[in-house]
Amino acid sequence: MFLFGTLYFYFTVAVMASFSLLITKPSFDKQDAYSAYRFAMSAIKLKHVINGIFFYQAGVHNSNNFQSGHSDELDLHQAWVTLSTTHNIPLLVCVTAANRRGIINQQDADDIGIVHFNLKPPFTEVGLGDLVGLLNISDRVIQF
Repeated sequence: MFLFGTLYFYFTVAVMASFSLLITKPSFDKQDAYSAYRFAMSAIKLKHVINGIFFYQAGVHNSNNFQSGHSDELDLHQAWVTLSTTHNIPLLVCVTAANRRGIINQQDADDIGIVHFNLKPPFTEVGLGDLVGLLNISDRVIQF
């Protein structure tokens, strides 16, 4: 605030922040994953940067391509896909947590002789080292 005569001038500077989201809850059991999606949409609208979204523990269920919700519910899986492709945001899935919960990509399915797989791009299997890298380039990390 600067005093200039009797007038006060307020200067506001829009400071853009970069975020990483860590999602540890499944898409339909609790509201956390939906809240994360809404947060990401709001942050983008406010011109902040989402460096990446990391799905860990039960949060890997968000990446399951075999999900099928009711027609009157938001398809959160498809919402993540649209968010990623529209805004070029990486969707990173912990490979260990995913495999333990029956979520595998095409390469893993081929390797173990399974015909079907339920993890498709833009979701990508990665290790915890990728989470550390994501945390290092972000101003803030928010866990849902």
